[in-house]
Amino acid sequence: MGVSDGDTITVMYEGKDEKVRLYGTDSPGKSQAFSKNAKQFTSEMVYGKTVEVKTKDNDRYGRTIGIVIVEGESLNEALIKNGFAWVYRKYCKAAFCEDWLNLEVVTRYGKIGLWSEPNPIPPWEFRHSNE
Repeated sequence: MGVSDGDTITVMYEGKDEKVRLYGTDSPGKSQAFSKNAKQFTSEMVYGKTVEVKTKDNDRYGRTIGIVIVEGESLNEALIKNGFAWVYRKYCKAAFCEDWLNLEVVTRYGKIGLWSEPNPIPPWEFRHSNE
């Protein structure tokens, strides 16, 4: 099991490494505040554990896009709830995304995780401004 960043992990599946990008979430990028915290949170949730990946799609990089379940809990949702990811509005289209958006609002008002920063910049905007 490897963790590239808060929202990308590598799992062993049928004897091969498979990169999994978490569906509907976007964690801070490498040079953003809370990127290390997000990666650490993900590492602590998945390290040494068996995970279930509910595949939603594949992306242009060949990664599986999915919901990762660890001991009955959604890693995707846990990242949002603990302030280590935004709901990736552009791609989160499932019915439960509305629940995730509500969790994000609660987390934001509670100033939890990245929401403790005065003006956190969503990763998709950060990436765009640094191209």
